[in-house]
Amino acid sequence: MRAFISYSHNDKAALDRLHVHLKNLTREGRIETWYDRNILAGGELDAEIERELEASDLFLLLVSPDFIASDYCVEREMRRALERHAAGTARVVPIIVEECDWKAMRELRQLKAVPTDGKAISAWANPNTAYLNVVQELRRIIEDEAVPAAAAKVADEPSATRPSMARYRAKRQFDQIDKGDFRDAAFATFKDYFRRAIIEMDSIDGLRGRFVDRSATSFGATVVNSGHQNGTAHISVHCRSSQVALGDIYYSFSENAGDNTANGGFNISADDYEQFLIQTMNVFGRADERLTPERAAEVLWNEFIGNAGISYD
Repeated sequence: MRAFISYSHNDKAALDRLHVHLKNLTREGRIETWYDRNILAGGELDAEIERELEASDLFLLLVSPDFIASDYCVEREMRRALERHAAGTARVVPIIVEECDWKAMRELRQLKAVPTDGKAISAWANPNTAYLNVVQELRRIIEDEAVPAAAAKVADEPSATRPSMARYRAKRQFDQIDKGDFRDAAFATFKDYFRRAIIEMDSIDGLRGRFVDRSATSFGATVVNSGHQNGTAHISVHCRSSQVALGDIYYSFSENAGDNTANGGFNISADDYEQFLIQTMNVFGRADERLTPERAAEVLWNEFIGNAGISYD
């Protein structure tokens, strides 16, 4: 997916930090970013920007007071991006970098902004947590939602030159070593997601969180919602050991739960091309829902905090 980044040059530090957090997605070949500094010396600025405005699948708007004050950002880049968004040929994602009057702009107010609830990155206790939230949302877009125009172009023009971001997949068989590596990496993703989410929760009034890294194969967390009568929730998460068969990654909604009990879990499955997770032992789990480790961690986090009367949009 090709992403056009619209920003004020006064927000270059935020642009650089966003590129750092996008590195995994670019390394995986999931996203290719473009911004005006990519124009080579001697290039025609307006012509190249115009070309990218028409070629990109995704528009990332780094919204700040300086962005709003820039006629070029708003009247040219954002306006064209929103026109393509309305036509269904691209998607626009506002990234709120600094607190500003962006909600007064009807076009932006109608879109879901990131980070969560459009809370400016500068207002987060840990800006890295805010950027992580942005990247997780972008990953969801890339993995869960296809851009209709891109699909239509492939269908209508079978002889067209292949896209620069084309990805090839080869069939293969996954052995127990592959499965073990995937399980360990997925568990590390769960642990990192919960650790970062707890840090963020601690910065919100009325909410508290505690993360406990118990071992290489186990961690726990507690959240407290002071505004809810039953506002305390616990979770213990384990990575499968040779002694139990409750799931490749499994969990209990209790504090310090042993590795021989579980309220639910995730098992590793695979098709001819890739491995993925399936939620099991849970009334909300669906056997046909394929989850990436990042998405599975988000599903479990939402279920966990829901036990404390907390929701995450």
